[in-house]
Amino acid sequence: MSTEIFGFDGVNVWVDGLVRVLLIVGFMTVVVMGLIYGERKILARFQQRLGPTRTGPVGLLQSVADALKLVGKEDLRPRNADAWTFELAPYLVFVPVFLGFVIVPFVLDWQVRILELGLLYFVAVTGINIVGWIMAGWGSDNRYAMIGGMRAAAQGISYELPLVLSLLAVAMVVEVPSDSATGESLRGSLNLNEIIAAQAEIPNLVWQPLVLIVFFIAALAELNRTPFDIPVGESEVVGGPFVEYSGIRWSMFFLAEYAALLIMSLIFAAVFLGGWAWPAGLFQDDPWPRWAQALLVTGKAGLFIFMVFWVRASVPRLRIDQLMSFTWKILLPLMFAQVLINGLVLVYDWPEIVLTVTGLVGVLVLVMAVDRAVRHPRPRPAPATQLEGEAAS
Repeated sequence: MSTEIFGFDGVNVWVDGLVRVLLIVGFMTVVVMGLIYGERKILARFQQRLGPTRTGPVGLLQSVADALKLVGKEDLRPRNADAWTFELAPYLVFVPVFLGFVIVPFVLDWQVRILELGLLYFVAVTGINIVGWIMAGWGSDNRYAMIGGMRAAAQGISYELPLVLSLLAVAMVVEVPSDSATGESLRGSLNLNEIIAAQAEIPNLVWQPLVLIVFFIAALAELNRTPFDIPVGESEVVGGPFVEYSGIRWSMFFLAEYAALLIMSLIFAAVFLGGWAWPAGLFQDDPWPRWAQALLVTGKAGLFIFMVFWVRASVPRLRIDQLMSFTWKILLPLMFAQVLINGLVLVYDWPEIVLTVTGLVGVLVLVMAVDRAVRHPRPRPAPATQLEGEAAS
């Protein structure tokens, strides 16, 4: 395990770990404040408003002011809440998200750790925060919070499956150089650096269009973003699992959401758009400088983030039954079919164009299914009082 930091090799392992943690915490905090400000301004433009303008130059200090307000607010706890569960829940939500930064490749050779099983590590640690949502809902001694926690758990588990399958589909077919003397290429890798390097000429966007769309949809659900913000829907559960939280503890849930958005955008840029390798990888003999690679990755991650904000401004919230039906009846069958096709391409050595063609067919099926659901929606269940009246008559 390398302990080199900015050219200084042989650093004590504890000092190395502390420096990396502090760098990531500082980077994450600043970027999250920027994301909050950016979302407000982008949504304001969509809604023909101005957004933050008063606090600081063009409103740039609005997020700083909000952070100071949250730090200064009183930290309250319901009288009948379970003390340990209530207090620890924000950490169980935030820490797994924070651990996801370990494998995120910012630029070439600049990341916390290079792991051979990086994608496996990512899906393993980020799925733990479901426990935190349940703890927050149950420990608050609030029925609305409990319903929100159960919804968050059901949604997280359901959409974790297509998310994992989308990453698996890419990891199966990625082509990496062999270490053998023959120089033949091998198929399959969970190392994010190898996945990026394999996209030096053509990004996975071309070979896996359906997988990209499913990953984006599943990421929205994992982040509890519109139209999958059912666990925190104000009209139904008045704020969800953290309705009883205030001050700094409430801000930890908020910070975890935007930190997860940042991680998902960087993973999206690395897995589907080539990260720092494409199109910079076309000049492998003379790699771009790190600042140029950073701009390239930032632009690709920013595209994902902008799409998330755009969806929030454009799409209404789904019902819980629509949300569950969408993943179990549409997304999962499509992803199982795509993984099967990827396996057939590997076993029978079919050309990669088969992946593109089948992916486009899958996109067409997905669009038709969504269009049919919009044009012919399922009727709402009848109220219980109406059913009792009909039974009595």
